Amino acid sequence: MKSRRQGAILEIVDSEPLRSQEELRRRLLKAGFDTTQATISRDVKELGLVKRAGDGAYQRPGADASNPETALAALERATTEFLRNVERVQQLVVVRTGRAQAQALAEALDRAGLPEVVGTIAGDDTILMIARGARGAAALVKRLKDYASQ
Repeated sequence: MKSRRQGAILEIVDSEPLRSQEELRRRLLKAGFDTTQATISRDVKELGLVKRAGDGAYQRPGADASNPETALAALERATTEFLRNVERVQQLVVVRTGRAQAQALAEALDRAGLPEVVGTIAGDDTILMIARGARGAAALVKRLKDYASQ
């Protein structure tokens, strides 16, 4: 039973973003596993699940958001949650976040591999993004504002 439940947990976290053990418990219940929070906590620890920086969802240890669709979805969630302001200065884009949130958003930006972006530098509440040109920077600002407004 334990191995089947843990297998189900891995399938669930691979297929959808779950940010809490309660969400995972409800999802397991739908899959036919009636379990307690304590059991889920032990399973999470035994499986070595960690939370992604971009959106706080559980993932396998060492799992990379190399799937472009997953990385883009994580960027959309992180932008919605962390973006406070975005401004373009020629080919540079300055992104403002809340305190201690720039690193999480910058990681999501880097993992998404946006074609307009050459690189990012993140501080505590500010990210400097270098675009491939003024047009790329304008497109990037529009993209981020669109994500933030969703």
